[in-house]
Amino acid sequence: MGWGYPFHRVLLDKHPRLKRVLELAAEKAGWGAPLPAGRARGIALMEGYGTSMAQVAEVSVSGSTIRVHRIVVAADPGRMVNPNIVRQQLEGSIIYGLSAVLYGEITLKDGRVQQSNFHDYPVVRMPESPAIEMHIVESDEKPAGIGEPGTALGPAVANAVFAATGKRLRRLPLRLA
Repeated sequence: MGWGYPFHRVLLDKHPRLKRVLELAAEKAGWGAPLPAGRARGIALMEGYGTSMAQVAEVSVSGSTIRVHRIVVAADPGRMVNPNIVRQQLEGSIIYGLSAVLYGEITLKDGRVQQSNFHDYPVVRMPESPAIEMHIVESDEKPAGIGEPGTALGPAVANAVFAATGKRLRRLPLRLA
């Protein structure tokens, strides 16, 4: 299934919720299957706010430009009242998180923040938005938080950039210089 993935599975034998979302995300993303030329995948796992989630990012790198083409999410947020709201919340938080991963930089000059609004603080816009595939796990666990967990896709994107370039990026926003 690719570098790192089997290792993660073994470490999760005592954490069935995390292992389930990791395996589901990897399966739905086609982990281990060939990608179009110039693309790479990265995977990341998180647990927070009572939610277990795995995300796979598919990226390409051209020069210093990182483009995220696809995000595959598997999430176990516990019992849900309205799964559509869960999907919508995750989609929005993924775009918000991706904006931080690719662009989110606040700069200061003479002690003042230079960015004042979206004209000088870039966010992911519709033309550059990746395809987002959502796989929500039916669960009997208690209901959990779903807004913040979706923003945690930075490690999946950074791992995909590493797979594509061999360069480890460890600061946000991700920059290839």
